[in-house]
Amino acid sequence: MRIGILGLGRIGAFHAETLSGLDVVESLVVADPFAEAAKKAGERFGAEVADSPEAVLAAGIDGVVIAAATDAHPGLILAAVEAGIPVFCEKPVAKTMAEGVQVLKAVEGSGVPIQIGYNRRFDAGFVNARAAVQSGELGKLHTVRSTTLDPAPPPAAYIAASGGIFRDCSVHDFDIIRWVTGREVTEVYAVGGNRGAEYIKEAGDADTTGAILTLDDGTIAVVSNSRHNARGYDVRMEIHGFTDSIAVGLEDKLPLRSVEPGVTFPAGTPHDFFMDRFTAAYRTELTAFTEVVAGTRTSPCTVADALEAGWIADACTLSLHEHRPVTIQEVREA
Repeated sequence: MRIGILGLGRIGAFHAETLSGLDVVESLVVADPFAEAAKKAGERFGAEVADSPEAVLAAGIDGVVIAAATDAHPGLILAAVEAGIPVFCEKPVAKTMAEGVQVLKAVEGSGVPIQIGYNRRFDAGFVNARAAVQSGELGKLHTVRSTTLDPAPPPAAYIAASGGIFRDCSVHDFDIIRWVTGREVTEVYAVGGNRGAEYIKEAGDADTTGAILTLDDGTIAVVSNSRHNARGYDVRMEIHGFTDSIAVGLEDKLPLRSVEPGVTFPAGTPHDFFMDRFTAAYRTELTAFTEVVAGTRTSPCTVADALEAGWIADACTLSLHEHRPVTIQEVREA
């Protein structure tokens, strides 16, 4: 299998490394606006280097991974679909929901599979949690708690172009809540504060947030996020039902310290980066994409799936700014 990669920044280079280690992938064709990044990837992974996205798409590839800047996602997705090439694109589909909806309308009925990158769907803990919910072993759910805490904030330039913490960070929690529970969010209420980096406040964003999501069956989901967590990269989920309760992320690399007498858990070195926490999930995710390319499975995260998480992020952003509950229907109709 021959795979193209568009964009060789931090995540693009990581994907190139992962793909180069898959037996089914025979060769890579790469391109990046920064020629030096493409050259380094070519040398490191034995990839062919093309001078443009168009050249990659014309290089006889079987599938393409889009890891370019968010602004480029819509155009690259549409170009690949027009060429009949299966697509893996990192989230988000587009910078705004309006653009994302346009992409969805443009690709509907094309027959070209598109997979959007939400890696938590491929993490073993979250996979097991979804199975527990689907089996009914937890009973009827009443509470879900989802947490994403970064060890340190991204650079100021990244924050300025991120679309805000709900669209950039919390959206992973929103997607995984939908996926694990199998329910839709109907209403949100969000709060936020600025307790750390001043440049985040200057960008009109919050560095620490909380959101209450009401699901369509009445289950309450509580989402907690922060750009500042000195102990490490913390991603967890709790799911509470009337029969049982389970958790994802309670393992020895959990970046949390117990002060209970005699308790030594967690005993390992804390996760310090998302690539550390989700290395195995990324490999499983890209393996899934090769199966999508081969036609042996359907897309495990479609454009429509990704847009649903985006609507929740937009609703939380509006709720934060206007200090009120916001329904998903309201932002859809705006």
